[in-house]
Amino acid sequence: MGERLEEKGAKKDIEIMAILGPTASGKSALALEIAEKIDAEIFSLDSLSIYQEINIAAAKPSVEELGRIKHYGINELTINEHNNAQIFKSLLETAIKQTAKKTLLIVGGSSFYLKSIIEGLSEMPMLCEKEKQSVQQRIDECLQSQNPHAFLAQIDPLYAKNIANNDTYRLQKALEIFFATATPPSVYFQNHPKKPFAYPIKIYAIAIAKEILKEKIYERTQKMLQMGLVDEIASLLKTYKRDCQPFKAIGPKECIAYLDGHMDLKELQNTICTHTTQLAKRQSTFNRTQFQDISHLSAKEIFDRVVMR
Repeated sequence: MGERLEEKGAKKDIEIMAILGPTASGKSALALEIAEKIDAEIFSLDSLSIYQEINIAAAKPSVEELGRIKHYGINELTINEHNNAQIFKSLLETAIKQTAKKTLLIVGGSSFYLKSIIEGLSEMPMLCEKEKQSVQQRIDECLQSQNPHAFLAQIDPLYAKNIANNDTYRLQKALEIFFATATPPSVYFQNHPKKPFAYPIKIYAIAIAKEILKEKIYERTQKMLQMGLVDEIASLLKTYKRDCQPFKAIGPKECIAYLDGHMDLKELQNTICTHTTQLAKRQSTFNRTQFQDISHLSAKEIFDRVVMR
């Protein structure tokens, strides 16, 4: 069971488990099956399901599935909002407070966020929506003349040294800190040390053969296109700008290329499959190398271990 955590005078015992795995490996179905068996609720750790209006591209649980088991972390943001590890941590803490169950299952492919939450996050500047827009505008204006890594190297060479040129997530966060606080990121993080997550989390990862996973990715992509993936993205583009964060994800970004006439429907399907397969490989590698204590098991073995424990 999870250790006791005091929050505003209240103490709560809860067991938290995470079910990770590459995209299309069956995480959501397994979590639903386990949750029904042990009377648990689910926290979604998915970088697309967190958004409202993106349904097909996110492969969200159905309305019927959401009715069977309470889910957290789904439909929390509008498409023009940014998501990050801090937001997922806040949503997870809220889920822990709200759930009346003894067990909460964290499920999703965004393992980077889970690792960040477990290791601890520094408290970020609290900004209202108007302030966020102002900070982003200053970032955009600044970067019209140079790339983000070059600018970061000027204002904070120590911090820039530890960030790759293509690490867009950390570069964005670093510039947000600088323009919101007028403080170099290295100094800010020194003054705001990481706070480790208060609860232990038992982590499982679905182990699945590459060829089987490849077939599942193909089948899921085909199903998404049949369900109207292209129409979903085309409709959203009428309301939201193309540079919104979720449009950069696999699925939406290929649909945008298709709508621009850069590929035909067959090429669209093949490209999504290829990019998804590459993502699955990165996810598996991350899960294997970035967690100190993780059990890699088949879906059945995870089910048996959790239910029979």
